[in-house]
Amino acid sequence: MKFNTKTIHGNQKPDEAYGAVMPPIYQTSTYAQSTPGGHKGFEYSRTHNPTRKALEDAMASIENGNYGLAFGSGLAAIDAVLKLLKPGDEVISTNDLYGGTYRLFNQVFSNFGIKFHFIEMGTVEDISSCINPNTKLIWVETPTNPMMNIIDIEAVSKIAKQHQLILAVDNTFATPYLQRPLDLGADIVMHSATKYLGGHSDVVMGALVVKEKHLADKLYFIQNASGAICGPMDSFLVLRGIKTLHVRMQRHCENGRAVAEYLAGHSKIEKVYWPGFEHHPNHEIAKRQMKDFGGMISFVTKDSSFKDAIRIIESLKVFTLAESLGGVESLAGHPASMTHASIPKEEREKSGVVDALIRLSVGIEDVEDLIEDLKQAIG
Repeated sequence: MKFNTKTIHGNQKPDEAYGAVMPPIYQTSTYAQSTPGGHKGFEYSRTHNPTRKALEDAMASIENGNYGLAFGSGLAAIDAVLKLLKPGDEVISTNDLYGGTYRLFNQVFSNFGIKFHFIEMGTVEDISSCINPNTKLIWVETPTNPMMNIIDIEAVSKIAKQHQLILAVDNTFATPYLQRPLDLGADIVMHSATKYLGGHSDVVMGALVVKEKHLADKLYFIQNASGAICGPMDSFLVLRGIKTLHVRMQRHCENGRAVAEYLAGHSKIEKVYWPGFEHHPNHEIAKRQMKDFGGMISFVTKDSSFKDAIRIIESLKVFTLAESLGGVESLAGHPASMTHASIPKEEREKSGVVDALIRLSVGIEDVEDLIEDLKQAIG
């Protein structure tokens, strides 16, 4: 199947009980057994649930993986990946990443003896110099949050394989509509399914997809043992969201391009971060590994004025000032005080997350309305 068909039919089949086209919401914690251990593949809903299983199969399909796992949040999914490690292990991560990921790495798992190296990955040669015998995992976001940096997944995967390291890629911003990291050599794909996969700002969920059974078995064990699973209603909502992912992402990309070009031509805007621009540092890599350039944009006003940034986001009327991204509605955020507040000011400013930075999640409204809203807010 091609991608658009996979979002609707990939690894899916009518429910066996009554032929329901959409998997029913199996709102049950346990399942009847004919004899101890005699069941139909489901015994307890922390371990397995038919609605969650349908979602996990769909997620595996659209990422060209073999095994999908759904969690209670994106951070719960990342937490499961880090539980593959042990004290003394080391992780190489991009320095420009979601603040919640940084907090989990630096303030939780570092306390258990895991060491993290946060580096720029725009030039992947920098990665090799950080690898030592204790290195076990490379963590990549691309495009990064919120600076929209692009990392060459295929090049990083070659380094990972050379040193027998696990490569995990946070694919939240791009979604499998735009790029499929497993096809480029990654071992694990992670999503905050709260964002584009769900797509309607009504659910919190995380996802992992892998190809290799040995890795899947370890992660399934962690998922069951730690218990950070999502419920059947949330599973149903994200499965429903995936079925329109391709049409939503097409509009996100179209609107994102128009908004980015408008901002780039505005006399009061200093810089716009969007990988679709030819002057973007890794634009050629983005062209190679992505189908399009997405609906996420960050920008800074002239003179990097914090006061102007706050005035703009408070003046927006169609864009909603809110955490999160990837919904059908357009959102605006101030990373320094919202999504990246957990990163110390000195550290976040090294990667460009200055106090004047505004991040937009461009939705699927009429783009003329979005541009008019920005026009009146910027002034």
